[in-house]
Amino acid sequence: MDVTKKKRVRTWVMTIAAVCFAGWVSLVAYVNWAMHQPPEVFGHVMARIPMPAYFVLPFETLWSRARKGQLSVGETAPGLTVKKLDDHTPTELASLWAERPVVLVFGSYT
Repeated sequence: MDVTKKKRVRTWVMTIAAVCFAGWVSLVAYVNWAMHQPPEVFGHVMARIPMPAYFVLPFETLWSRARKGQLSVGETAPGLTVKKLDDHTPTELASLWAERPVVLVFGSYT
């Protein structure tokens, strides 16, 4: 293989690599944006992501950063209105811990 052909092949390989890298960065940025949106938007975006993308995108890192929040350990929880399980009446969280400690459980018992 002569020198000019090697340069041409190298140029093509570098161009293809640059285009693939730019596409990957764009996809990561799009998924990162979606992770900062409400659940409806995030679900809509993720439903359309092709399966191979799950192997090349850093989902765990993006998710951890997107859902980190602003609270630190030991800080007071923000004002929050919750519904009681027994009668579904809205209750301010701050009014609950005036009487006794409060434990919040997020998730399912099933």
